[in-house]
Amino acid sequence: MNVIFRVDSSAQMGVGHLMRCLTLADELQKKNHKITFICRELQGSMVNLIKHKLIRLLGNDDFQSNDLYLDLLGATQEQDAEQVIRVIPENTNLLIVDNYALDEFWHKKLRQYTDKIMVIDDLADKQFDCDILLNQNLGSQVKDYRGKVLNDCELLLGCDYTLLRPEFKELRTQALEKRKYTKKIENILVSMGGSDVNNITYDVLKQLDSKLNVVVVLGALSPHNEMIKDYAIDKNIEVIVNANNMAELMLNADLAIGASGSTNWERLCLGLPSLIFTVAKNQIKFSKNLDKLRLIKLLGHVGNINTIKDNIISIDDLSDWSDRCFSSCSCNGVSRVVKVIENDSVLIT
Repeated sequence: MNVIFRVDSSAQMGVGHLMRCLTLADELQKKNHKITFICRELQGSMVNLIKHKLIRLLGNDDFQSNDLYLDLLGATQEQDAEQVIRVIPENTNLLIVDNYALDEFWHKKLRQYTDKIMVIDDLADKQFDCDILLNQNLGSQVKDYRGKVLNDCELLLGCDYTLLRPEFKELRTQALEKRKYTKKIENILVSMGGSDVNNITYDVLKQLDSKLNVVVVLGALSPHNEMIKDYAIDKNIEVIVNANNMAELMLNADLAIGASGSTNWERLCLGLPSLIFTVAKNQIKFSKNLDKLRLIKLLGHVGNINTIKDNIISIDDLSDWSDRCFSSCSCNGVSRVVKVIENDSVLIT
């Protein structure tokens, strides 16, 4: 089966959309499906992470839009569709789209060039013309998409379909055992996403007790990496840029402080209690849901840095918190998604 991914990453957009698509692509490749990525050249793009075939769409640095997601896309939907049509491989069986800017207008343009279309979404805020729709967020419901998708669209909703890399599943048993005996916070993992343009990491570090063991994960896109490295000198702080062992780092941590986003599910899978900031408006709704269920402690939208120390001191239920996290999130989501994709009743290969 020929599977094409249309997804982007950038300094402003982050890398979360690309990472979850790579997770799904790797699993599909294990099943001997042919994978191709189509990505736009944007400032701070992380396409170097893609080991599959890659087709690049030319960017337009002068493009501007009042629509946030089109501005991030760097093109109108029509322009993007025309570019994709010119490069999409023949005999495409499945086109997987993970981009908030693209809706049914774009899907209809691409319909004749692929057997099926799958959308990965978080917002349920537009019309879709697709055959499969995945929203891995806890609390996503069928009613959210009523009247927004085709009647025969297969909806994959909730944490049972979370796209987690294999290493998280592999370490879950160890995490279950470790969390049983964690009674106090000694090891903290700080990770504010791939770019952290607001340098929240620095503000967080200044709030942490010097007795804590702190690991800071930075993305190569962050403009403040040298500043963080300088601050960490002669302190109990380890700085890692572009970590390739996030599951291991989460396992070793007693508490995470970080940005909301797709990494929430990684923390939940490994039962890691977390103090969370939202760094994009589209994260607020599902982050509030997680906070309401006491799965994370939401500190606000890129603010309330000064409350970190008090929030750490007030934590007295680490084991119970971890148990709630473990119960909320499956580590088998990517296998379930691949099974749906391969099901003959959903996709004719």
